[in-house]
Amino acid sequence: MSEKVLIGVDVGGTKTAIVLSSCAPVVDARTEFPTLPAEGPDQAVANIKKGIRDLLAGQDLTDAALRAIGVSCGGPLDRVAGVIQSPPNLSTWVNVPIKAILEAEFRVGCRVENDANAGAVAEHRYGAGQGCQNIVFLTMGTGLGAGIIADGRLYHGASDLAGEIGHVRLTRTGPIGHNKAGSVEGWASGGGVAQVARRTVEAARKRGHKTLLAAYLRSRKTITARDVALAAEQGDSVARRIIQVTGQRLGEALAILVDILNPERIVIGGLAMRLGETLLAPARSVMQREALVPAAYVCQVVPAALGEQIGDIAALCVAMGF
Repeated sequence: MSEKVLIGVDVGGTKTAIVLSSCAPVVDARTEFPTLPAEGPDQAVANIKKGIRDLLAGQDLTDAALRAIGVSCGGPLDRVAGVIQSPPNLSTWVNVPIKAILEAEFRVGCRVENDANAGAVAEHRYGAGQGCQNIVFLTMGTGLGAGIIADGRLYHGASDLAGEIGHVRLTRTGPIGHNKAGSVEGWASGGGVAQVARRTVEAARKRGHKTLLAAYLRSRKTITARDVALAAEQGDSVARRIIQVTGQRLGEALAILVDILNPERIVIGGLAMRLGETLLAPARSVMQREALVPAAYVCQVVPAALGEQIGDIAALCVAMGF
C-alpha cells in the first residue's frame, strides 16, 4: 500500500471505532474498544493513539503514510479548535483538545466534526442522499440530531448549531429530551421511546392489557427501544402502538424540516433502519398532512443506506474534509 491513507475515529459513549482507508469509503482495516466514559478521557485517548498505530503496523505502514485524521463525535464540540466539550454520552470529556493531541502525536492534520453533520456528508456522498442537492440526515439513536446539506454543501449555521431539531418543543408536556419536556428528541429518539414505553406499559397493566414488555418492567424496571422493536416483531399490540406514536411525532418534526428547508430527501439512521416501515409509514403520513403540499410532494423519507458502517464512513469523510 504505497498511497497515503486516511484514519477515521468514531467516538461514541459505548464504543470508539478506528478505521484506516486508502480509498474512501472502502475500509482497509478496523479496530474498536469500549470508550468507558466513566473512567475519563485519558484512557480512551491513549487507546485511540494505540489503535491508530496498530492499524498502521498491520498494513506495514509508518506515520509518514498518514494523509489526515478525522474525528466524529457527538456535540457539543468546537469543531474549529477541535475540542470535545462534555457531550451527554461523554460527560467526563471536559474540553478535551483531541485535534491538538492527535496532531502532536502523528504530525498530520486532524479535523473534528459533530457526528450528525459527518453522517449527513457520508449519506450524501455514498448513501441514500446521493444525487441530491438538499438533504437532511437524522441520527435517531439514544438522542436525536440532524445534519443539513443545503445546495450541495454542509450547513453549519452561525454558531455551528444548525440542525438541532431535537430541541424543538412539540408538546407542552411529554417525554424529556434535550432537557426539554415534549421535545422532538423526547418523542422521537431511542431515549424517548423508552420513556413512552414505560408509561404506556404501566397504563396497559392497570387496564389488564397483556404485553410482552411488562416482563421487562418487572424484572429490570426499564424498557429499551430495542425491547419495543423485538416485541413489535412478535406482534405485540402495545409495542406496535408505541412505535406508531413515535412515528407520528417524528412526522410532525419532518413537516417542520420540510416547510423550513424544502429538502429532496430526509435520510434517517438508527431506529429507522431497524424499525423500517413500522416507523416510517406513520411518519410520512403525518408529514404529508402537516407540511406544505408542494414541499412534501418532492421530499422522500428513507432509512440510511450505509447501515452499521455509517459511523466508520462518516469519520473518514471528516478526515477528507467537506
